[in-house]
Parts: sequence; C-alpha cells; structure tokens
Amino acid sequence: MTGFWQNLMAFFAKTSPYWGLLLGSLFLSLFLTPICRACAVRLGMVDLPSSRRINTVPVPRGGGLAIFLSMAATLYVGADVLDLFSVVSANVPSLSTIHRIMALSGMLCLLGLADDKFSLPPLVKLGGQVAVALGAYFWAHVSFGAHYPMLPIWLDCPFTVFWIVGAINAFNLIDGLDGLATGLASIAAIGMAGALFFSGRPECTLVHFAFLGACLGFLRYNFNPASVFLGDTGSMFIGFTLATIPLASGGSDSLFVSLGVPILAMGVPIFDTALAIMRRVVRALLRQMSGAETGNTHVMEADTDHLHHRILRQLVTQRKATLALYCLAVFFVLIGLGGLALKGRAVALYIVGFMVAVVVLFRDMRRIELWDTGRLLNAVAREKRPTVSRRRQMLRVPFRLTLDIIVLIGVWVMSALTLSKPLTEAALRRGLATYTIPVFLCLVFFRAYMTVWSRAQLSNYVRLVLAVLIGVGIAVATVEFAQLPHTHLFMFSCLYAALAILGLIVTRVMRAVVRDFFYALDSGHLSDASGSVRTVVYGAGLRYRAFRRELVRSVGSDTNRRVIVGLLDDDVLLRGQYIGGIKIFGTLEQAPAILPRLKADLVVVACQMTPERREEVRRILSTCAVQVVEWTFEEKAW
Repeated sequence: MTGFWQNLMAFFAKTSPYWGLLLGSLFLSLFLTPICRACAVRLGMVDLPSSRRINTVPVPRGGGLAIFLSMAATLYVGADVLDLFSVVSANVPSLSTIHRIMALSGMLCLLGLADDKFSLPPLVKLGGQVAVALGAYFWAHVSFGAHYPMLPIWLDCPFTVFWIVGAINAFNLIDGLDGLATGLASIAAIGMAGALFFSGRPECTLVHFAFLGACLGFLRYNFNPASVFLGDTGSMFIGFTLATIPLASGGSDSLFVSLGVPILAMGVPIFDTALAIMRRVVRALLRQMSGAETGNTHVMEADTDHLHHRILRQLVTQRKATLALYCLAVFFVLIGLGGLALKGRAVALYIVGFMVAVVVLFRDMRRIELWDTGRLLNAVAREKRPTVSRRRQMLRVPFRLTLDIIVLIGVWVMSALTLSKPLTEAALRRGLATYTIPVFLCLVFFRAYMTVWSRAQLSNYVRLVLAVLIGVGIAVATVEFAQLPHTHLFMFSCLYAALAILGLIVTRVMRAVVRDFFYALDSGHLSDASGSVRTVVYGAGLRYRAFRRELVRSVGSDTNRRVIVGLLDDDVLLRGQYIGGIKIFGTLEQAPAILPRLKADLVVVACQMTPERREEVRRILSTCAVQVVEWTFEEKAW
C-alpha cells in the first residue's frame, strides 16, 4: 500500500506542471468572469434580443476577456515565476514565442472589445485580424515554414495568414448558441493535446492545459442559460489561440499533428464557415442576376442559416443543439487521435470518418446551399442576353476539348499506376503522347465536337466508342512499328481504352446528371414549401418523359412551382416501381384513394387516349377534387 501511495505521489509530482496550469487558469477564470460580466454591463456591452439573435433577454457580451486574462496570468506565473516549463523539458515553445503570441492576443482582444462596444465595420475588423496574423508570422515567428523549411516565403506567409484569419472568423461565426464556441474550443484543445501525447511530445501541451482551464471556467457562466457571452473579444481570441499554438508546439516530423488534427478538432466551425461563404456568395450572385431589392449583397452580411441555427430549428432547445454539435466535434477529434494511434492501420477509420462527413455534408447542404446553387445554375443557363449566349457558345467547344484532354491524360496516368508502370520523364513524354494524340485526333475525325451531347442518341455514343478504340489501335501500332519500349502492352491498352470510354461518356452525361440531381433537390425543397403544386402524372411513357424534361428546366422558377409526387399508369405490372426516382402508385381506377394520400393538387394526363377513354378519365378524376390538365404533342398546320 505504501508503494501505491509513493507511486501516486510521484505521478502527481511529475504531472504537477500540467494540472497546476489547468487548475490555476480554471479557478482564475471562475473568479474573473463575473467581474468582466459586471464591467460589460456598466460599459453598455449588452446583446439585446432581436430577429437575428437567439437570446430572449439582454445578456452582457465581451466576457471572453476573462479567458484571455486567465490564460495570460497563468502562463506568466507558470513560466516566468515558477519556471514550470523548464521543469518539464526544454523541448517546449520558447518563452519569447509564448509572450509574443499573448501580446498579439491582447491586441486582438482590444479589437474585439472595440467591436463589442461600437460594432466596427466588417472590413475594419478583418483588417485588424490580418494585421495580427502578419504579426504572428513576422514577429512571433509562428508559421508553417518554421516546421517545414522547404516552403517558400511567398507560399508560407499567405498560407499562415489565411489559416489564422480563417480560424478567427470560424469561431466568430459559430458563436451563436450558449456555450457552443467555448465548448468546441475546449474539445479542440483536448484533441490537440492528445495528438501531442500520441506523437511523443507531452511537454508541448502546457499551453493547451492553460487554455483549456480558462475555457472551462468561463463555460460555467456561458452554458445555457448563459449569463455572459464571449463576444468578438472571446471568439476571436479563441480562434487565434487554436490556430497558433499548434504551429508553436507542433513538430516537423508530423504534418498531421501540426495541421491535420487541428483541422479535425476545429472541424465544426471550419465546416460552418465554408458553408457560410458558399451560401452568401451564391445568394449575392442570385440577387444581382434577379435585380432583387432585398437579400444578401456580400459575403460579410450575416444570416440565420449557420449550422447551429439549423440544428436548433430541428432540436428546438439550445442545450440539445449545443450537445449535438459537441458530439460531432468529439467524433472528429476521435477520428484524428485514432489515426495517430493506429498509424498504418488507420485507413478503415479514415474511410468511416469520410463517409460520415459526406453524409453530414450532404444532409446540411442539400436544402440550402445546394438548392441555392441549383437556382443560380438555372439562372445562368437561362440567361438570354445575346452577349452571354454568344460567349457561352464560343467557350463550349474549347471547354469540351480541354476537358477531354484532361480525361485522356488522367486515364493514361491511372492505367500506368494500376499496372505499376514507372512514371519517368521519358515514359511520360513518349507514352502519354503516343496514346493521347491518336485518340484525340480520332475524336475530332468522328465529329465528337460537332455533336450536341445533351441531345445525343445511341449512334453518337457508338461513334465515340469507335473513335477511342481506333485511336488506341493506332497507338498500339505505333508502339510496335517504332519499337518503343513497353511492358504489358495488351493489358495497358485494354485498360486505357476502357477507362477512356468510361471517362468520356461520364463527362458527356454529367450535364444531365447534374440537372436531374438539382431537380431532385428542388423537388425535395418544394414538396415542403408553401405555394408548391403537388403533381401526380397519369401515364409513365414518352409523354411523361417529355413533360418531366420541361419541368426539370423550369422547376424552382417563379413561373413553375410544380413538384411530381407520384405516377399513375394502367400497366398493373409497373405498380410499386420507380421511373426517374418517382414511384408508380397504381392505376387510374385507384386514383380516388391515391390522390388524397399524396395530397395532390394537380393531375397531369400524359398519355395518348381515345375519346371514349378521355371521357372515362374525366369521370374518374372529377370525383377527386383536383385540377386536371393534359400534356400532349401537337402538330399544327401553318
């Protein structure tokens, strides 16, 4: 038993610098936060309830200053007074670097306090952030180049500044729920510290522990229901700290530790920032094209479609939404730490993480960002001004030529890598030209660039396949007659031909695939939107396809709010099957039972009928209390 207590005391003595900094900053933050809150109230820095804000009562902002003061004081006492850094190891960030980072943090906090008090213009705030990031690069020597000397300064400086400014604004944007930004920062700090432990540099985590304690102490007052907000003072300081401490404490032996894990640890705010930029750019372009008087005008304009807003609309309460985002952040951190622990066996873990990220990405983008993007593409495609149409026609063939060349080059490299062919300069110079040029010339000869592929028929694709096969045959003959060095000539040629055919066809059908994809997004959006016309189509043949094609071209516009929710067809064998993602629910005779279930507003008759059958259709649908129209192909004499 005595040995146990001795070992326990030895463990506490060895780890005393870590938990000493953690507890010191924690208690200091618990003490300073109420003081900063009272000062914020006296200075008039209070968030009042509004349409953009979630709080329903006035809450003081700018309390994040307590996090900075707690961390700065704890680091000063720990490093300069108690000399805890040298007790652990000399392999820690230099005191001069820490002092300069904290000095720059203080400048950023002053900028945040000015914004919390006076609401600075966005460009002024951005200019201050860039200035602080440049100070971190040139004065504090915090940069990626400090760990990776091969980076030239013209690449290292903008990349470092972008990283720091991006992290600052990521936490500034995500700070929309009680305790969200502070909790995410705490999780990120734990993840970064864990990455350093796994990589064998635990002594580099002292700054992380001081930061973590300050955040946890503030979270006591910031979690829902919050009595104080971070404000720009705290959110910008958090983002700056999490961006710089990995660069100050990482190592050149692991890019994943100094960049990969921080990106994963800050995955939620980074993801939200990327979505916000995409969403605002698209909406600004839509507004410019439509000439609307209201709506987003630029990227800096705020909105209520951030990730936390969406989750709050689904989960109703702030606590549930915040905890859901905490779980997502913990998942990203575990992926990163698991990858470091498993090392070479982490591929499966990364695949799982990638799949989850794709699902989350699509789920959160499809109803807003992707829908707005589809509206923008539809508006661009429908632009009828002569100059725009002429420019589009002029660029169509060069774009197609360039895309095909890129596909053919990529296919050659992929085939070579698959068959383990060496990608030497000589192989690229001879082999790439030998295969790419004949195939490209055959495509030109078979008029692949004179075909309107959006209206292509089977014969056009047959000609495309023949062009590739003949081009590959010419390449094989060239290799044989010129006696060029080669290995696996037959296998390589077959693989190249198959991949080239697949790649060229995919690029040609991509327009229709993208159009149908955005149609599916529009349909999902319109099905729940007010003012949409839920449409059931009777007839699943050629006329239905023509009707759907026209609907795809105009769906989501102001003139057409129709969305197809189901099909009817007299062929009983088709019941329960899908055409273009739309289910066939039954025959016309079953319409009185089907239409109410689908909440249909309109029935479109899209099939050829005799006069007797038309009367019968009219009789059946007259009992369903829906509007009925007929879609026909007509031939009219002039």
